[in-house]
Amino acid sequence: MPNAYREIFTAPGTKAFSSAGLMARLPLPLTHMGILTMLSETTGEYALAGLVAGTFTFAMAFLGPQVSKAVDRRGQSRVLPLATGVSVLGLAALLLCATAGAPSWTLFLFALLSGLMPSMSAMVRARWTEIYRGTPQLTTAYSMESVVDELTYVISPALAVVLSTALFPQAAPLFAGLLLLVGVALFVPQKSTEPPVKARVEHAGGTSAIRSAPVLLLALVLLCGGAVPGMVDTMGLAFAEEQGNKSLAGLVFAVYAVGSGLSGLLFGARQPAVPLPRLLLIGVGGTALTTLPFLFVDGVAAMVVVVFFAGVFFAPTMVVIMGIVERTTPEHQLTEAMTWMIAGLQSGVAIGAAVTGVVYDRFGTTAGVSVALAAGAGALLLTLCALPMLRTRLTRADQADQAAKAPAAPAGTTTPVGC
Repeated sequence: MPNAYREIFTAPGTKAFSSAGLMARLPLPLTHMGILTMLSETTGEYALAGLVAGTFTFAMAFLGPQVSKAVDRRGQSRVLPLATGVSVLGLAALLLCATAGAPSWTLFLFALLSGLMPSMSAMVRARWTEIYRGTPQLTTAYSMESVVDELTYVISPALAVVLSTALFPQAAPLFAGLLLLVGVALFVPQKSTEPPVKARVEHAGGTSAIRSAPVLLLALVLLCGGAVPGMVDTMGLAFAEEQGNKSLAGLVFAVYAVGSGLSGLLFGARQPAVPLPRLLLIGVGGTALTTLPFLFVDGVAAMVVVVFFAGVFFAPTMVVIMGIVERTTPEHQLTEAMTWMIAGLQSGVAIGAAVTGVVYDRFGTTAGVSVALAAGAGALLLTLCALPMLRTRLTRADQADQAAKAPAAPAGTTTPVGC
C-alpha cells in the first residue's frame, strides 16, 4: 500500500504544492469553529454565534464555486491572491467588529465577505488531475486528498477551541487568516504544476458547471450524504453531554474520520477494476445501510462503534464521485465542478447538523439519528436515478478518448467499426 502513495510523489513539484495546499486548506474548518467559539466567548450568545458561523460556511459553499470558475478562466496564480486578500480582510473586519461590540449586522456582513475563501482542496485536486489525468495514479491521489480532508476536519475544530479558550477569543480566526495567507503565498508561485487555462467552447459561454446534469446530481448526492456526518457531529455532542463529559464527542468525530481515512487509503492503493457507476452505487448504498444501526445507539460507546463503520464508505465514495466528475466535465470547468462537490458536502454537513439539533430537541434521540437514515435514503434514490445518465456520459467520454488516441487512417482507406 505505501508504494502506491510514494509513487504519486515522484512527479516534480508534487510534494511542494500538496504541503502548501494542506496549510492553506486548514483555515476553512478552523474559521468556522473559530467564529463560533470567538462569538460565544465575547457575546455569550450561542444562537448569534451559530448563525454568523453558518453564514460563513454557506457563503463559502456558494461563493467558492464562483472563485473556482474564475480560476478555470484566468488561472490559479491570477485569482487566488485576490480572493484570499478579500477573504482575509473580511475576516479581519469581523474580528474587529466582534472585539469592539459592533452591531450584529456587521458580523453577518463580514462573515459573508470572508466566504470568498478559495477552496484549496479543489485547487490541489486540479493539479493532481493535470499531472495524472487518465492514469491509475489519479485515483490514488484523489484517495489521499479525501483522507487529508478528513484529517483537517478532525484537527481544525479541536485546535480552534483550544486557541480561543486558552489564549484569547479571537485567536482561532486570527490564526486561520494567517495560515491562509502563508499557505496561498507558498502555493501560488509554484507555476510548474499549475494547470494551464483551457480553451472554452464558444457556445458554452459563461455557463456554470452546476448546470451540467452529472455535476448537479452528484452535488445533490453529496448534499444528502453530508447530512450523515452532520448528524454525527450533533448527536455525538448530545450523547457526550448526557454522560457529563463533552470531550467524549471528540472521540466520536475522530473515529468517524479514522474509518473513512483507512478505507480511503486502502481504496486508493488497490485500484479496484470496477466501473465507476457500480462503485458509486456500492458506496452510496453502503452509506445508506450503515445508517440503520444508528437507531439502536443509546450512548457514546455504541456511537463510536457505529460511526466507524458508517465512515468506511465515506472517503471511497468521495473518490469515485471526483473520478466521475473528472471524466464527464470539460477541462475548462473542472476546478469549478470539483468545488461544487465540496460545496455540496459542506452544505450537507451544516444542514444535517442544524436539522438534527432541532429534531433532537423536540422529539428525542431516535428522531435525531433518523435524520441520517432519511439523508442516506435520499442519496441512494438520487444515485439510482442518476446511474443511466452517468453511464451514458462515461461511455461517451471513453469513446472520445479512444477516438483521440486512434491514429488517422491513410487517405483512401476505410476504418472498420468494432462492436
